[in-house]
Amino acid sequence: MSENQKPAAVFVQVVDRPARKLILKRGVKATEYFAYCDEVGCDVWDVLTGIKDALYEPLGLWLPPHLIRPGTSEYVQGVEMPAGYTGPVPQGYDVIDLPPCKLMVFQGEPFEDEQFGQAIADLNAVMDRYNPELYGFRWADDDAPSFQMEPQGYRGYIAGRPVRPVT
Repeated sequence: MSENQKPAAVFVQVVDRPARKLILKRGVKATEYFAYCDEVGCDVWDVLTGIKDALYEPLGLWLPPHLIRPGTSEYVQGVEMPAGYTGPVPQGYDVIDLPPCKLMVFQGEPFEDEQFGQAIADLNAVMDRYNPELYGFRWADDDAPSFQMEPQGYRGYIAGRPVRPVT
């Protein structure tokens, strides 16, 4: 680390997510946001933001293999809904059930908005090196989608990955 660099703080927590539904728009081959926008357009977020009764804000998600339909992408965008949701679903969007799970959520330091790419890369590097077993968990990527929240500088970049307790 050079003398101009300071260590970055990353906040990590494990959260329990209940059984829920996910309204999502699938891509074709996308593995990340920019390829996804090339495939389906960049207006998906606006559609998802307009869905009433969402549990949280829209997310970019990486689906585990069992949730990927043939001919569709690993990376999708969606919004989580209560498990009993029976309301409208936008045309061209799918609804899938997600079981309860634990997610390890990582939040980086606030950043200047134009530095979002570096903030994402920095947090992804932390997540790649992170050993959840030191804290009693193991990665459980088949249990649920991993996610990224919209990078907003004031709050830092936020991403999550499913985990299970080590038994």
